[in-house]
Amino acid sequence: MSKHAAVVGSGLVGSLWTTFLAQRGYHVDVFERRADSRRAGYKGGRSINLALSDRGWRALEAVGVAEAVRREAIPMYRRVMHAVDGTLTTQPYGKDGQAIWSVSRGGINMALMTEAEKHANVRLHFEHDTDLDDANSGRIRWTTPEGQGSGEFDAVFSTDGANSGIRKALQAEGAMEWTEQVIDHGYKELLIPAGPNATSLIEREALHIWPRASYMLIGLPNPDGSFTMTLFFPNEGPVSFAALDTPEAAEVFFAEFFADALALMPDFKEQWAQNPVSKLSIVRSWPWSKGKVVLFGDATHAIVPFYGQGMNSGFEDCFELNRMMDALGEDPATLFPAFEAERKPNADAIAELALLNFIEMRDLTGQPEFLLRKKIESKLHSQRPHQWIPLYTQVTFSHIPYSVALERGRQMDRVFAEVMQWPGIAENWDQPETLAKIWEVAEQQLVPSY
Repeated sequence: MSKHAAVVGSGLVGSLWTTFLAQRGYHVDVFERRADSRRAGYKGGRSINLALSDRGWRALEAVGVAEAVRREAIPMYRRVMHAVDGTLTTQPYGKDGQAIWSVSRGGINMALMTEAEKHANVRLHFEHDTDLDDANSGRIRWTTPEGQGSGEFDAVFSTDGANSGIRKALQAEGAMEWTEQVIDHGYKELLIPAGPNATSLIEREALHIWPRASYMLIGLPNPDGSFTMTLFFPNEGPVSFAALDTPEAAEVFFAEFFADALALMPDFKEQWAQNPVSKLSIVRSWPWSKGKVVLFGDATHAIVPFYGQGMNSGFEDCFELNRMMDALGEDPATLFPAFEAERKPNADAIAELALLNFIEMRDLTGQPEFLLRKKIESKLHSQRPHQWIPLYTQVTFSHIPYSVALERGRQMDRVFAEVMQWPGIAENWDQPETLAKIWEVAEQQLVPSY
């Protein structure tokens, strides 16, 4: 007899997981609080563009939806850093041909919902405000514009985002603890419009960064030639959203610090006035499950977006939970605690890595020492690709567990803390004798190869 599952939330992770379940033969009912964005227009969630990388692609490929998503995506082969004076510095993301992919949250979400709905054993229910009734029996209830209902399921998968109602219900009955760490930066979306004939006004297949120490502006390409711009900025203080309290004040600030970007936004003041400031936070929770109910994705481990791994880690949750179903069976009593035991250390690690990458992106990407380190790391990786894997490569272009990548990154930091102090390192780093000395230090600090 086919099992019956409920998925609460039809966002990115919920829609993808629905397809995994459908392909396993489950009957799946998806309950979404909002209206169908494919008909009503995408309104929910954050609008910030997302970066899809190897972990996400692996999950999409596992259920055959990668090509549908690829139609919504643009490859970004390198960073382009914009100095205050307009000078550009570039840095490839990986080896030749490696890229992260820019996708709009709404575009990929709608594509994944459509793919899930192609399965006859899937039903999507919109405008259903869902709450937990009894976790042990898998019973949920919902409220719609037409009335109320309830149902009992073999498993309930909560993928209802950082403000998860299911998580709050479990906390209310003492079955779960969770914390939200709100950081002192927020973000505001802006837009560089497309040029004539859907051309891009800045390099299209790249992620653009305007690093400014305590804040930064980034730009990701869209299929129509435009760029979604995101300003990550302190909430309070002399240089903050609070200080830029009028569009005119913001325009003066941009003219000084982001002049080349401002020149490409003719309606800047209108955008500034209309687009809200949104918060950035990290959600951690424990345990992830009770009875027949389990949470994953942003519902239990929301992170800040600075490593481009929020969506990718949620998609990896789907891949790993499906793999564990094959290995352990589908009994929630066994499966769900094992899933948490494997995934929570990695969720905690990517949360930390994302905060660290914010510092790197805003403070370091334009600094000579940072660029020198990247050159040296690239050389080390080319010499011994399995012994020295740059942290960004581990996170973005591999399936090495995030927790392993974090520890390995700390080890590599210790190597460079010593190496960058050597006299003449900037001039002599690529000399054979210098590289040999670097490897001596690395062999003392690095644990054995993966």
